[in-house]
Amino acid sequence: MKVNYGEGGWTVLIGELAERTGTSERLLRHYERVGLLRPGRLPNGYRRYDEGAEEEVQRIRALLAAGLPTRVIRQVLPCTTAGATVLPCPGILDALRTQLRTLDQRSAEIATARKILRQTITTAEAAATAGS
Repeated sequence: MKVNYGEGGWTVLIGELAERTGTSERLLRHYERVGLLRPGRLPNGYRRYDEGAEEEVQRIRALLAAGLPTRVIRQVLPCTTAGATVLPCPGILDALRTQLRTLDQRSAEIATARKILRQTITTAEAAATAGS
């Protein structure tokens, strides 16, 4: 439900933001706790999100899907445009490159684990066939 609370524009409550973005209310509260979202508060304590919050949640989700942890997203988010383009703010490219190296390392570790698992399965299947 859009509500005009007289503070310079339309706002939405957490339930509508969750519905619009396909994100649970619990996750939106988590984003707030880790400093990714900064909703206002109404006199009754309800969270109040402005219209731009929907795009901001989509950017957060896209950055999470790219493998970035919330601590890096907190750095990157102020340097993103509405189209989720990352601008070259100071320190951002270094943070992104560091994260890419971490993902590359994890990928190599997973590839090694997959190779070992395949070998283990092949050996077990061969032993089962030989014992039949």
